[in-house]
Amino acid sequence: MNIIDSSLWLEYFSGTLKNKFIVDLIEDSANQYVPSICVYEVYKRMLIDKDETVALSSTEFMQNAVVVSITPKIAILAAKLSRDYGLPMADSIIYATAKIYDAEVYTQDRHFENLERVFYFGKETING
Repeated sequence: MNIIDSSLWLEYFSGTLKNKFIVDLIEDSANQYVPSICVYEVYKRMLIDKDETVALSSTEFMQNAVVVSITPKIAILAAKLSRDYGLPMADSIIYATAKIYDAEVYTQDRHFENLERVFYFGKETING
């Protein structure tokens, strides 16, 4: 199973994501978990950059996958991961969700770079 970080969702919805491998991962909702914090981050950014209609349609698309709510177990592990790796709150929640659900994370966020079972893609890799 896979988790797509908010950074790649935003590239996808903005139409700037050109890497076919990542596009295929995003569009394969049957093999994907979406941490609820990603829904928040994408909705907020699309609301700011576009409008409410685009924000709603984007997050509705994300909900074709299994959306995972923040449980106490995820929150506690996220706090530990934040401390251990210096991750911001949202990133630690995403990474904790991946660990608990045995999923791989795909991202362009440098906070995740070099973490176990994380596939980091720089801007040149996703837009080239």
